[in-house]
Amino acid sequence: MDMNTFMDAHDIIEITGMSEAYAYKLIKQLNKELEEKGFITIRGRVSRQYFEERIYGVRKEIGKVRERYQRDRA
Repeated sequence: MDMNTFMDAHDIIEITGMSEAYAYKLIKQLNKELEEKGFITIRGRVSRQYFEERIYGVRKEIGKVRERYQRDRA
């Protein structure tokens, strides 16, 4: 998993275990919320920060994924 500013469906699948179709649906929903707030969005990707803010209970798992990612890169 790439630790960039944006997440794609595969990043969301890895963290949540949801289906690919639902991950894309979630990205679309989150991007719509961001657009309504005046932000520019990228189709098929969502802001990692906004994803973390909106998805309840995912922060703990994200921390684990980040630790694993950093360990694997070393």
